[in-house]
Amino acid sequence: MYSNLEQDLTLIGATAVEDKLQDEVPETIHDLQMAGIKIWMLTGDKFETAENISFSCKLIKEDFEIYKIQDFEDVERVCSEQGIARNQKHIS
Repeated sequence: MYSNLEQDLTLIGATAVEDKLQDEVPETIHDLQMAGIKIWMLTGDKFETAENISFSCKLIKEDFEIYKIQDFEDVERVCSEQGIARNQKHIS
């Protein structure tokens, strides 16, 4: 699914956070969000670990709606719940 969706994208920048949260990460993420830059968190961690890190660096906030998507069925479910039409060009 990733290879179908992640096409023709332009990487603007990348960074990595180790097990220890680096200085000023929450402030930097806030500034990027205020500038209209979309932030994605990719992780190989367990969902609970990723969620905890996301809260600690203020990538997600308490009032955010969180979707746990692990497979295509989850994508279908969330799209259906949110009334999002599937793009036949990218997802089969």
